This record gives sequence, C-alpha cells and structure tokens, in this order.
Amino acid sequence: MADTKVAIIYYSVTGTIDTMARRLAATAEAAGAEVRLRAVGRGDAEGQPGSDDRPQEPTADDVVWADVVLFGTPTRYGNVAGRLKVFIDSLGAQWFQGLLADKVYAGFTASQTLHGGQEATLLSLYTTIHHFGGIVVSPGYTDGSKFVDGNPYGVGHVTGANNDAPVEDVTTTALDHMVTRAITVSRRLAG
Repeated sequence: MADTKVAIIYYSVTGTIDTMARRLAATAEAAGAEVRLRAVGRGDAEGQPGSDDRPQEPTADDVVWADVVLFGTPTRYGNVAGRLKVFIDSLGAQWFQGLLADKVYAGFTASQTLHGGQEATLLSLYTTIHHFGGIVVSPGYTDGSKFVDGNPYGVGHVTGANNDAPVEDVTTTALDHMVTRAITVSRRLAG
C-alpha cells in the first residue's frame, strides 16, 4: 500500500495544465504514492485535447484525504483561475475544522508569455495555503533543473500565443522534481 497520498487538483481549458497534471500523477505513482487526479470545470474543456477522458471533479474529501496537494491553474491576470479559486474557496468548513493544515502543498501554472504572471499566480495561490496552515514546499533552487526552468515558486510553462507549445523536457523535469520533493518532505514530516 502507498504510504503517501497525493491529490492533484487543477483547472485546464486548452490541455496544457491537464498534461502537466498527468505528468505529476505518473511521477508520484512511480515514487510509490497513491494519487487522486481531479479536474475542476470539466465542461469548460469540451472539445479540447484530452477532454474526453478528463478526471472527475474534486471534492473537499480529496484535499482532506491527501498528505500532499498540488494545485494547477493557468494564469489569470497574475492570479488563480476563477474555476479553481471557487473550489478552493468552498473549503471553508474544512479549514475551520483544521483539516487542511499540516499538509504539503505546491503549485503549477501556465501562461501564454514568459512574463505572463506565473510567479504572481503561484504566490497568490500560496496566500490561501498559508491561511490553511499548510506547508508550502516550493521547489526553490534545490535541483539543477530549476536553474533551467527558472521558477523557484513552482513549475510554469509558456504555451505561446496560440496555446500550442508542447510540454517538453524542461517542464517535465521541473514537474518531476517538484512532486518528488513534495513527497519526500511529506514523508519526512510523517516519519
């Protein structure tokens, strides 16, 4: 049985965040974690790549269940996309009961341009995590891959003006490092 439970909860319309989330899930499973992959706003992605096999919608139980929670969102004016924010904001009862505290959290994002608000989006996300009493485990510059992708706050991908730049090695390596680090820290905290 897996000793670490990872919930990957995300919003994706064009398929980029979905691709990133699936990479995180595969890496977490390879590390021996039990994974719940959940997508908010499924109806928004109809007709987009991968929309036919989108994961189920998340519930508060997915966050409560997890040791590690990874949130994914496209940038929206340097902030978390509304659909994901609505889900996060629905967790008030669980927050009030202290059920969201003492978990490892990290985030991933995508934007059309290099300076499209990725860092601001992740920092905005982490403001909520601090209110939860969560433990933000950003990748920092703890691996050589982070000097290549350049985002110490999480993982970000630039999709290009047409949202069609594929998720390639630089991003997948950064995703692998982020989820592996989050699982490692969670296991240390549990030990």
